[in-house]
Amino acid sequence: MSKWLLVDGFNLAYRCFHGMPELTRSDGFPTGALHGWVKSLWKLIDLEKPDSTLVFFDLGESADRVALHAEYKAQRKPMPDPLRQQIEPIKVLTRAMGLAGIEVQGVESDDLLAAEAVRLGRDGHDVVIVSSDKDFAQIVDDRIKIMLPPPSANPKLGWRLLDAAGVQEKFGVPPSQIAHYLALVGDTSDNIPGVDGVGPKTASKWLAEHGGSVEHVLSRATELKPERFREAVAASAERIRLNLRLTTLNLALPPVKLEWRTPQPEELVRLLDSFEMRSTAADARRRYGVGVQSDAVPAVSPAKPASEPKQPVERQTELF
Repeated sequence: MSKWLLVDGFNLAYRCFHGMPELTRSDGFPTGALHGWVKSLWKLIDLEKPDSTLVFFDLGESADRVALHAEYKAQRKPMPDPLRQQIEPIKVLTRAMGLAGIEVQGVESDDLLAAEAVRLGRDGHDVVIVSSDKDFAQIVDDRIKIMLPPPSANPKLGWRLLDAAGVQEKFGVPPSQIAHYLALVGDTSDNIPGVDGVGPKTASKWLAEHGGSVEHVLSRATELKPERFREAVAASAERIRLNLRLTTLNLALPPVKLEWRTPQPEELVRLLDSFEMRSTAADARRRYGVGVQSDAVPAVSPAKPASEPKQPVERQTELF
């Protein structure tokens, strides 16, 4: 079996944008996120040595979740224009690096990524998800782990691998209870309101004491402690049930249609040069053996599966 690296594209792109200086090309075109993107992917590939890498991006919001909750993610600010300008170049660079890209109109990339991760894990592959999104904690198991980026407050910690024990330590609940935990505390990043005043410690305590699900918690609403929450939880029952539908990843999606690419080192270097990313272009020349002796061995092999995947179900998948 093989090892797969699944990248939450916008999550990493935002991190690269905010984590890098405001670099620009001589004509003013922003390039900070581009520098961070290429170097981050190289770092992750060197660290994890995956057999295959998939990068997932959103094409609009989740139609299903917006239908359930019109305010889903409505509080999010528009993407900063300098980052917006770099998204298409990020995808072009990703193609030149030989990495497969996945995006589907109206389907949230979190669901696409999670469904693919669970499918791969079920088939015996090892999966590392690159994201700081806590939703993915609900699918962590013996095969699936999360690679957390360095925290902004302490970047020296570096990239950290989160396994099932790490999920328990971080959130106070096991992976199987993460969606229920988020349904109670809410998720401000997705504009999902929790029960007023209920924080992580209270939610994890209720789940541990009352069966590990929101239905069990609701059935014991009159017994909850502290007592001040009893009436609020009972009154919020439908809201909590709706929250659970919003926080639960959709794992029933059919397999994504994959298009395997071969790295194009010369094209990658040309692109990096065109963005005046001189140090990154120099790194690419060394890494892929571009412009050195012809018998040099590239540092990165083509991103291909160990064996061809089963024929995927046809769907309207955009491959960037």
